[in-house]
Amino acid sequence: MRPVAAVTLGLLLLMDAVRVLLPSLITIYGRAGDTPPEQLGLFAALWFVLPLLALLLPARWALLGGGAVLAVGRVVLQATDGGLPQLYVSAVSVTAGIVFLYGSAQLVTRSHARLALPLGLALSPALHLSIGHLDLVWRDGLLPWIPTVLVCAAFAWAALGVTETAEPAPGRLWFALGPALLLAGMYLGPSALIGNGVTPGDRLWPSLALLAALAVLALAGTAGRPAQLAPVLMVVAAWIAHDDGRLQVATLPIFVLGLGWCLRVAGDGPAGRRPGGALLAGMIVFFVGTFVYYAAYDLALGFDNAYVVLALGLVVAATAVRLPDLPGTLPAVAAALAVLALWAFPKPSGTDSPGLAVARDEFTLITYNIRMGFGLSGTLDLDEIADWAASKKPDVVLLSEVDRGWFLNGGHDDLDRIATRLGMHYSFAPAADELWGDAVLTNLPVRDIQSMPLITAGYPTGAQAQTVTVEVGGRPVGIVNTHLQEPGLQSAALRAVTPRTAVLAGDLNLTPDDPALVTMMEKIGLTDPLKDFGDPPTSPADDPVKRIDHVLLTEGLTAVSAEVPRVPFSDHLPVVVRIRVN
Repeated sequence: MRPVAAVTLGLLLLMDAVRVLLPSLITIYGRAGDTPPEQLGLFAALWFVLPLLALLLPARWALLGGGAVLAVGRVVLQATDGGLPQLYVSAVSVTAGIVFLYGSAQLVTRSHARLALPLGLALSPALHLSIGHLDLVWRDGLLPWIPTVLVCAAFAWAALGVTETAEPAPGRLWFALGPALLLAGMYLGPSALIGNGVTPGDRLWPSLALLAALAVLALAGTAGRPAQLAPVLMVVAAWIAHDDGRLQVATLPIFVLGLGWCLRVAGDGPAGRRPGGALLAGMIVFFVGTFVYYAAYDLALGFDNAYVVLALGLVVAATAVRLPDLPGTLPAVAAALAVLALWAFPKPSGTDSPGLAVARDEFTLITYNIRMGFGLSGTLDLDEIADWAASKKPDVVLLSEVDRGWFLNGGHDDLDRIATRLGMHYSFAPAADELWGDAVLTNLPVRDIQSMPLITAGYPTGAQAQTVTVEVGGRPVGIVNTHLQEPGLQSAALRAVTPRTAVLAGDLNLTPDDPALVTMMEKIGLTDPLKDFGDPPTSPADDPVKRIDHVLLTEGLTAVSAEVPRVPFSDHLPVVVRIRVN
């Protein structure tokens, strides 16, 4: 079983490296929204094209050499602290991981491959969820080193035990791994746990159980009896994901079973002639799918990026289609249509809280564009953000650029991690899609929460205005939280959602003297209290020269104090204001 362990652990280490490389591309090599997506794509493509050189290597050299670099790279990643070392070590590790899989595709027997691939797909997201979706590579101290070194040592021992086989798995199985890895990274993570309370813990263990089902399916060996059902389930799951933006707990089983079953069925058939080449082609599909899907948030591609998900599902499903079985697929299709009824299940909702009433007439508010939790050095600083915010003893925290599971950023639920550490209830407002947007965190009594999409004129990244009414000293105070993408156009729409007594705050992408901001403030009746406290700049965080993050007040509210702390946890600086209700 050493080949099974080698491939399973190799996939685990590869996904660790991928979850570091992808966010490093947009925080270290370039900057999302500023660096042209084409430039980011070309740099990223390099590390997925380089493995094609493995075609010149003997299979065992590729397996052992790629495996050695992957293991060493993972250990070195644990020692990096952001910056260019993190970028290039993760990139080389991804390339090495693909080369290792190329060698594995030619040396690992069919039965072992059919077992290892679903196990690897299940193990990586299961561990990711079980440790609070904050990977070991982002954790400091000695403790994360222990499992890291142990896994790398076990991987090295297992890889040395892989010997040549006369019956490699069919190439279509190894080709399916690329799109399957991307789908698993996008949907078998924290996005299925999203609620609207303090923590989605009541859905954590059921989701882990579903991931375990993926592994059990690999072990059971029963797939292939009604084999025609596998691709149908995969297509149904991809359709739900493409239409809804993410999978709900009710529909996650369809996705898990469809994905695992397709991999089992794809392993049937005659031995592969070029399984290594098929693996490399599948990883190119992985890269292209990742780039096209996430580039759509910065580029107007002319089509909905949700179709990328559907296309990936169709590719995986196609690898499990066997022509002799086609006449028998009609019953399976009928059953799948019935399964779609699950799509109508109620979405899981979080815990509601009446909040804690306060007798005082003042409250502290923080607004912070957290850049998906990645600091100036490119490290994931979610815990540092929460600990810093806690030191300010806030009553209300407004966050922008909140990521709740984008695979591009490593598949983390920023909001759950920060809110749980702060012990605050939250409300999330989707902007770009269901997993990326803005949030309000507070333990004050909440009377009303609404979110209004803001109009765009062709700009691909969406925006919204989140309006929350809280009680301070028994009096209602409106809070409008937004992150403008087309400020000249969208600022005019904020008048309609701003209550009479309110705070309007967030990353407005407007400086204090911008005509659009001046006009909006005049029409709504807003004042800019930071002008009385030194008018501190907020962007960029490493050398701030302009203020585009604001806390604006209507009549009836007064700023008692205001500051812009110099903290390195994002490319913006936060704004902290103590507000009195008059």
